Amino acid sequence: MKIKIAGIGSYIPEKKVSNTDFGEHVFLNEDGTPFGYPNQVVIKKFKGITGIEHRRYAEDHLNSSDLAFFACEKAIANASIDPETIDYIIFAHNFGDVKYGTNQSDMLPSLATRVKNKLQIKNPKCVAYDILFGCPGWIEGVLQANAFIKSGMAKRCLVVGSETLSRVVDVHDRDSMIYSDGAGAAIIEASDDETGMLAYESATYSIDESHYLFFGKSYNLDLDPDTRYIKMYGRKIYEFALNNVPLAMKNCLDASGIGIDDVKKILIHQANEKMDEAIIQRFYKLFDKTVPKDIMPMSIHELGNSSVATVPTLFDLLIRGQIENQSIQKGDILLFASVGAGMNINAFIYRY
Repeated sequence: MKIKIAGIGSYIPEKKVSNTDFGEHVFLNEDGTPFGYPNQVVIKKFKGITGIEHRRYAEDHLNSSDLAFFACEKAIANASIDPETIDYIIFAHNFGDVKYGTNQSDMLPSLATRVKNKLQIKNPKCVAYDILFGCPGWIEGVLQANAFIKSGMAKRCLVVGSETLSRVVDVHDRDSMIYSDGAGAAIIEASDDETGMLAYESATYSIDESHYLFFGKSYNLDLDPDTRYIKMYGRKIYEFALNNVPLAMKNCLDASGIGIDDVKKILIHQANEKMDEAIIQRFYKLFDKTVPKDIMPMSIHELGNSSVATVPTLFDLLIRGQIENQSIQKGDILLFASVGAGMNINAFIYRY
């Protein structure tokens, strides 16, 4: 038995924030000292490394569970199913609902329960729960849905990833320009044809790597040190990803029995353009191959890094023809992959 994505949907917030909007920000070093060069230089370097030109922020009155609800509605409609037939709602996020203008996370009740309520699903046997797995959370949710369906515990699952990272960033940290908001969702069910997941890989590295992403105080030392924001050791994450993600992708592909030349698209977490390109280069180097043209669709330039939402949103945009010079056909082999806080890595091979 295989599982397939029977429906897909995403929600991209309307509020568009450009790099130029950071021109007047007061960016600081970790010790609170100012940079020795103007913001225009910071922004230019940032764009060159990450590829990000714009990102989207949620409207002030909306929370992460609201974005998720919109994405789930679209996925359900795309799959043409009755939501009462959903056995599990698996909600991947990292910070819960964070109301605009606050830093406090709200996860009671769970965001999955909130989405079930918004969808007005009456069936009590539709089980709703959250998972915290860093940026790879949505893919991990798909892997859990695969386990539920193959074991007979479920016939149909709704897997959603949503985040409002713009509300947990330190505005004095230049890394704050990376993060964005959004949601992506998928209906997962058993496949009765050649379509579906062929193999998967998942791992957690937590000895030296567990705190590469963490909650830390603002670089503005005048602010309350007990108020925390998302922080990261960018260089360590970059090196970790390059050393581990390509091999995980290779192991996953080898387990599927599919040849590297048959992979049509790689849908990788939209974390950093240069890092993603380097991962793909190393992946193909493991097979002594050069990277094919247009193998890696990208959305980060316009949407930024919305964590758990990047991969399902990318897939949604791809199949709807919303990514320039990118398309897929029935039967194409896709490789989904992600890396993030944990440090966690996962991937799966999928026949579209």
